Amino acid sequence: MPAGKQEADARRRLRLGILASHAGTTMQAIIDACLQGSLHADVRVVIGNNSRSGALARARAHGIPTAHLSGVTHPNAADLDRAILETLDAHRVDVVALAGYMKRLGPSTLSHYKGRLLNTHPALLPMYGGLGMYGDRVHEAVLAAGEKVSGASIHLVESDYDTGPVLSQVEVPVLEGDTLESLRERVQSVEREHYVEVLERIARGEIELEGLTR
Repeated sequence: MPAGKQEADARRRLRLGILASHAGTTMQAIIDACLQGSLHADVRVVIGNNSRSGALARARAHGIPTAHLSGVTHPNAADLDRAILETLDAHRVDVVALAGYMKRLGPSTLSHYKGRLLNTHPALLPMYGGLGMYGDRVHEAVLAAGEKVSGASIHLVESDYDTGPVLSQVEVPVLEGDTLESLRERVQSVEREHYVEVLERIARGEIELEGLTR
């Protein structure tokens, strides 16, 4: 491949920073898509608030730089906020993807990456979102309400939980006889694919993000 084309391709690739707290299965789907070429992006750094999380272990296994930043490493909230921002900037991240990250971001990070912070939610926002609505709590609420359709939403991150503009949604049917486990598995499978698809649409310029220069 000519050098000029290589440089052009490199410029088109998103530089992703991922924030994760637990097993890292959604993050793994993003990494796999990058490696397979279906997502034109590179994961530059993974930040976790749990030093023993599967997410950090998975990232290290792929040779991706990691950072454990939490209330343990930075008891002062402002210092933690600054450390997260400095780590993302040090790796020249231009889009931040939250993947099961369970902490609220601080004002400095929110301001600097405004319009470039993404999160996935396992329901069709604005339904079943907000403080305390995450993971199995969402699926339990959907089942208890007798909903016929659930889904996944990719939205921009703001200071409050699940309030940012929705970029894309995909529906997942709630089937008769669904249990928490069966609904969770079906939503999570679609959710991972959806996240990758939305990131690729951003990489291609089909979804424009405020502040993202190409």
